[in-house]
Amino acid sequence: MMPNHPPAIDLRLYATLAPLAPPNADRFPIETGMTIGQLLEKTAIPLAEAKLVFVNGIKAQLSTQLHGGERVGIFPPVGGG
Repeated sequence: MMPNHPPAIDLRLYATLAPLAPPNADRFPIETGMTIGQLLEKTAIPLAEAKLVFVNGIKAQLSTQLHGGERVGIFPPVGGG
């Protein structure tokens, strides 16, 4: 019998958010059905700092549900100058 692994995502944080990445970001455990908003709470990433979120390369909302196996990219607000 195969061990029962919790669902996990590949979490990628960019630019100023990169230092907040957990050590296990490439296999970050989630609960099936967890939303992006709940993921931000769990990882202590400030909501105001998560300006753009992509799931498998597609722009996602805070209400987007995760099921495991996704690649999630989170970008901070982009400053210009």
